[in-house]
Amino acid sequence: MNQEKGLILLVTEHNPQSQLFVDYIQRQLECPVLIVSPSDHTEEGDGIRTVVLMDSDHVEESVMQAWQTHYYDQPQWILTAFNLKDEDHAAELSTFMHLQGVFYRNDTLELICKGIKTLLAGDLWMSRTLMARLIEYFRRQQLNSYRRPACGLTQRELEIIGLLGSGASNTEIANRLFVSEHTVKSHLYNIFRKINVHNRLQAVNWARQHLGVPPLMNPHSGKPTTANH
Repeated sequence: MNQEKGLILLVTEHNPQSQLFVDYIQRQLECPVLIVSPSDHTEEGDGIRTVVLMDSDHVEESVMQAWQTHYYDQPQWILTAFNLKDEDHAAELSTFMHLQGVFYRNDTLELICKGIKTLLAGDLWMSRTLMARLIEYFRRQQLNSYRRPACGLTQRELEIIGLLGSGASNTEIANRLFVSEHTVKSHLYNIFRKINVHNRLQAVNWARQHLGVPPLMNPHSGKPTTANH
C-alpha cells in the first residue's frame, strides 16, 4: 500500500464491523488504515500526514481531549470526529476540540472517502452551515471577552485553564509551561476560587462559556477553509 498518500487511524473498538469499514476504506483510498484503541495514544504516522478518525460511539469526550493533547506533539495529524449524531453534536464538539473534519452517522461510505481525500489534501471537511455556526460562536466569544473581564484571571491562569480544556494533566501543563506541578496546583486553586467552581470539569465548562477557544485553522495553509458535503 502507498503510504505517500497518507495514513488513516480509526480510533475505536476493534470488532467485525470496524474491520469491514477499514477494509473498504483501504481498498478505495489505497493507503494504510489502522484501528487504534481509544486508550492507545499511538506514535503511528510519525512524519506522515495522518487522518485521525475518532469514533464518537466508542470514544468519550474526555478521551478525545486526551488525543487532542497528544496531537500537539504530532503536527502531521488531522483530527476528525466520526459517527456524529447531527450538526448540533458537531458544533458542540468543535467549540472545544480542534477538529478539521466531521463525519455523521448517516454519511455514505463514498462520502466518507471523499472527505478523507479532501483532508489529506490539506482542506477542512465540514459543511458551510457548520462553519458559519462556529464563526458566529467564536465571534460572540471574542466580543464577550472585550465586554467583561475574565474574573480577574491572570495571563498565566488563562494559559492554564486553556490547557485544562484541552485535556492536559497537571504534569503535562507543568511541562508545557516549564513550571513545577506544585505551581500548577496552586494556580488551579486560585482559578477555581476566582471563577467559583470546585473541579476541573466545572472549570472547563466555565471556560467554554466565558472564554471560548481559538478558531478552527487549517494547519497546512494557516487559514480557515471549508468543504461542502
